[in-house]
Amino acid sequence: MLRKKNPEDLTEEELRWLLVEKRRAARQARLQHYRRSGRTLSLLPDESALTVQPLRSSVEEISLDEETSPPPSMRRRKALDALLLFVEIVAVAGFLFVVFNGLSLIRELNREVAAALEQPTLTPTPLLMAVVLPSGHTPPNSLGGARPNEAEIPEHLRPIVQSLASLPLPTPSPQQAIRIQIPAIKVDAPVVQGDGWEQLKKGVGQSLGTPNPGEKGNLVLSAHNDIFGEIFRDLDKLQKGDQVILYTSQRSFTYVVVSTQIVEPTAVEVMAQTSEPIVTLISCYPYLVDNQRIVVVARLQNGG
Repeated sequence: MLRKKNPEDLTEEELRWLLVEKRRAARQARLQHYRRSGRTLSLLPDESALTVQPLRSSVEEISLDEETSPPPSMRRRKALDALLLFVEIVAVAGFLFVVFNGLSLIRELNREVAAALEQPTLTPTPLLMAVVLPSGHTPPNSLGGARPNEAEIPEHLRPIVQSLASLPLPTPSPQQAIRIQIPAIKVDAPVVQGDGWEQLKKGVGQSLGTPNPGEKGNLVLSAHNDIFGEIFRDLDKLQKGDQVILYTSQRSFTYVVVSTQIVEPTAVEVMAQTSEPIVTLISCYPYLVDNQRIVVVARLQNGG
């Protein structure tokens, strides 16, 4: 019985032969597996007829061929995997494009909705509504007594004045003026909304659409000078620096007189709105003649 040799005791030729035999056994196992699966045909001669060197060369050639040339099914699978990867990349890119485009559309839609909901700040424009300055009337000593002076209104504009007289009064609010004091001429009177004939019987009338005390813009107030209490009889005596104090239900606002002028009844530009808070006082002039208007402008000094 041959005794086993240690690998260290084997010669170089014996080691080579063992390596070839090991490769041949592995190759035979693979061929048997391929034959069972129907993937190969036997094209080589009987293995026993081969010498060691040709067997080694055949084994190496088959091994190299198997390593470098994958079967057609493997190549088809790799091609299919590459195609599927490409399709997935295209699908992801398309999805990202749809999401980005959708977000852009949503932002644009939100901007359009916000622009549609945003309402511009309306600035009162009494100049566009007024035909003549308020408080116009005939003198109390004239034929027929005191009454609205329609003669100073152009005939073609009288329907407009009549329609303005029927405008609804604003809902009362704590910011509206309710009282006016002018210490220099001893004026202390209530303020009502509207400057029509009926409103000016009750006190000083605030022109509709003009701002509240303390707010930016031109607050227009008017009253009679020779009827219904003669509240604004002495407006022509006011001087620069005199105070005009307006009261709301919550606080008071002090204005200081800056100018006085005499104008025609059609000078409605004095009612135009401004970027600063002012109050414009209007009354007929001269006393018991009433064919012009006196206009006093005061600028806001402080609110207390």
